[in-house]
Amino acid sequence: MLRRIFLLAILAGVIGFGVFWWLTIPATVAADALPAYQPDLANGLTTFNAGGCSSCHAVPKQDDRTKLGGGLAITSPFGTFYAPNISPDPNDGIGRWSEADFVTAVMKGTSPTGAHYFPAFPYPSYQHAKVGDVRDLFAYLKTLPPVAGKVRDHDLPFPFNIRRNVGVWKLLFMNGKPFIADASRSAHWYRGAYLVNSFGHCAECHSPRNVLGGIVTAQRFAGGPNPDGEGWVPNITPRGISDWSVKDIAYFLESGQTPDGDSAGGSMVRVIRNTSQLSSSDRDAIAEYIKSLPPVEGPPKPVKKEKEKES
Repeated sequence: MLRRIFLLAILAGVIGFGVFWWLTIPATVAADALPAYQPDLANGLTTFNAGGCSSCHAVPKQDDRTKLGGGLAITSPFGTFYAPNISPDPNDGIGRWSEADFVTAVMKGTSPTGAHYFPAFPYPSYQHAKVGDVRDLFAYLKTLPPVAGKVRDHDLPFPFNIRRNVGVWKLLFMNGKPFIADASRSAHWYRGAYLVNSFGHCAECHSPRNVLGGIVTAQRFAGGPNPDGEGWVPNITPRGISDWSVKDIAYFLESGQTPDGDSAGGSMVRVIRNTSQLSSSDRDAIAEYIKSLPPVEGPPKPVKKEKEKES
């Protein structure tokens, strides 16, 4: 009897592992799904700036936004991630990647070797981008200078370092659907909505997350604790910036200056370096969309403990 139970337990384990393995197979984009076309490098530059590629992938402590040798440490509750080299270097960057490799990485979160990327790479937002925009971005990246140098491995404790587990995370928090906007809105509003929810990946930072690291949908854009453990990411719905006009938001994206005369700080400084390079029309469109968001109450900020007075 015990032997039978033991064998059944082994069989159940094998079946369970097989189901897990099947459900977590990394998704890919086949090369034949990308018909021949003429890349638009100007649009590639726009997507580069909208996506904030240099914010994470530019070599730290230098001013050239086109040196995408990576190395930036990205801290999180799950460990520390290090942004990889995405320069055209053939050995250390993406110089040997095919276009299908790149589209797969950006939209599916899968590496050329068939492994899951960790979602510190904001592909949950990039999945909503247009394939043509991603292809233009790849064409633009290939025009940038190659940067030699491997980036160190991520520093993640078990079980967060098991990439196969990311397949379960994707099942829970990715739908693989293109961005669909409100058809009753203007084309200008749609442009802003598209940029914010795809390449701009604004919700990735400006939304609270659950214990598994997924965005809390009901509080999207409502701010929350900074993933690196320092400070608070602001609520960008009207609940947080109700006194900002569309013009105020657009100007902030251009200059980093707030309506009350303050300036952007922290990682937002790097973001402004990118959004300031967008066209005024795109910044205005982003501002129009953000201003149209419904007001959402974010998670409560922790109460700061007052220091005990010295006696």
